Amino acid sequence: MSKLRRMILKDFLKNSGASLQILVNELKRFRGNKERKIYLSKMTQNSVKDIVLDGDFYFLRSSVEYSNPQLTVEEVQGIIAARLLEVCGNYQYLYGVSEIREDDFSEIYNLLEDPPQGKIISFLLNTDDVEPDRYSMNPLKESIVQSGQSAFPSAFVTTENLSVDENFMKKYDGSLISKFESNLIEYHLGNNRSSYMDFVDSVKYEHLEILSQSFRINLCLPMIRMPITILKKEKTNGLLHYIIKETHKNYDSIEGVYDCMGRSMKKRKTLLTVPFSKYGFGSKRSARGKIYFKDKKLKSVRVTYKTTPLYPNAIDPDDISIAEAEDQFIVEGERFVNYDFHETPSSPQFILYSLASPEDAVLWHGIGAFASSQLVKSYSTTRVACSRGSMFNNLNKYGVRNKIPSQFNLFPDDIWVHPIHRNIDASIGCIDNLEDLAKRGMRLETLVTRDYTRL
Repeated sequence: MSKLRRMILKDFLKNSGASLQILVNELKRFRGNKERKIYLSKMTQNSVKDIVLDGDFYFLRSSVEYSNPQLTVEEVQGIIAARLLEVCGNYQYLYGVSEIREDDFSEIYNLLEDPPQGKIISFLLNTDDVEPDRYSMNPLKESIVQSGQSAFPSAFVTTENLSVDENFMKKYDGSLISKFESNLIEYHLGNNRSSYMDFVDSVKYEHLEILSQSFRINLCLPMIRMPITILKKEKTNGLLHYIIKETHKNYDSIEGVYDCMGRSMKKRKTLLTVPFSKYGFGSKRSARGKIYFKDKKLKSVRVTYKTTPLYPNAIDPDDISIAEAEDQFIVEGERFVNYDFHETPSSPQFILYSLASPEDAVLWHGIGAFASSQLVKSYSTTRVACSRGSMFNNLNKYGVRNKIPSQFNLFPDDIWVHPIHRNIDASIGCIDNLEDLAKRGMRLETLVTRDYTRL
């Protein structure tokens, strides 16, 4: 199947050369921090293995979702794109060549078959606070709801009462999921794995190992689970705890984050970290809130969980997933100002906890068509504010570089889709001929930070 790899590499170099050159130029100017320890992990023979690297590497972030155990074509394309950027960028940087020619392909192929190992390290940032069926594409969806876990963060979901929904399989076989993937899911469900996240990663990594042989590209990237996994391990003086404390210290600090998100302080309904219910609910979508002040001091936060529709899949827009939750409570402001996750478990907004990711460059998936440009604006604006010193002035104490990451994007018009149904959320197992995906090429664009800021 080396034909697939050659087709993708040639198209990548032809249509994404500008993004690659930006990455190489960035790498030439890069100055890392050997003192900072970066904790990654990887699924190895169905167990999680820890990996520790220092901050002298240049980290390139991609991602997969915990909202579905099957791999989507979008996720696979993102991983391949990250590996191409990583390997080609490392090659040009190491040998000082201005471009990659066909004479270089043999060595590039060898590097692609190996795990990430150069100056650039590609990795997956997997958000563990997402609902387990956010996009109505999880074959376990019925049992997720029946087990009362539909509004849980994925980090707290367990698999004991989960099973494959046969109605889902009949309806979406060949468009969202394949029989092979259903069998793989059932196998890992029966493998006595209680943690939903470990289960999902086991399914995805096993399939990635198979696909690595098909594409002749090692797709089993190391990962970081955030934010809950890190908050659970962190001491109260850790980086994420610092970010939550600093965010909530007074009216002005909260207003600063609101400005980055394009939100108004008039109603103060956006919670910057969403406290979990005693019943386990943690869905940001189903949580409503109100922030109260006494003078400039944060007085309290009211939290209300309500049963809420989430999102549909791309095949049936009427099939909308749901987060079932009912609860209401108040958290005193002091709990956030002197934050301790174990006393007040919560999940910060992505633009806040992503500051703790080691990423020097990021890869978005179809911004402008399939993914939110507003999220990128919030992300970029927060990073610019930090670089100007108007937010989180002590990030350097934790080894965080005072720099805005380079941002690359899978070009929306050429993003991989099912050859018949044209959906990006199709599982990779639905694709009978992987060459149908390779023919779409691998086109990336670079997002210019000034076009995605609110300052």
